[in-house]
Amino acid sequence: MSDLARSTQFFHFTAAFGAGGLLTLMVLCNGTLAARGSLFFASWIPHLTGSIVALFLLLILRPKRAARVRPPLWVYLGGISGGVTVMLTSATMNTALALSGTIALGLAGQVVFSLFADMQGLFGLPKRSPTPRDYMSMMFILAGSLILIFLGGGA
Repeated sequence: MSDLARSTQFFHFTAAFGAGGLLTLMVLCNGTLAARGSLFFASWIPHLTGSIVALFLLLILRPKRAARVRPPLWVYLGGISGGVTVMLTSATMNTALALSGTIALGLAGQVVFSLFADMQGLFGLPKRSPTPRDYMSMMFILAGSLILIFLGGGA
């Protein structure tokens, strides 16, 4: 593997890890908003803030569109699932699951759904059969989530 490929791979791993940290911070902030307001408020404020930041960046950076082809309509469901995700994580963070349990179960749900999406070729993905390593990874994530939730160091 070339040095460029290694540095690109390292960047992608670091970016994904950092996104996980930011996701945890987002759930914490949204859960705090929900505790002081409502689930709707906890979803509305971050989406409004994100929209303002995105518009500001679009005005400053003026990126060129990758393609002039209209995307399929289902891609716009991301906003709906994002809003529902914020409300659900905000609700569960303020329960006995707390932040770590909410994130652990969210990760488990992402892994299970992504393996299913790969197997079925959902959303235009190429069909991909999970390997035994994929199943083992999923089992470790699920087991770790259950250990964290049921055997974690609650007070």
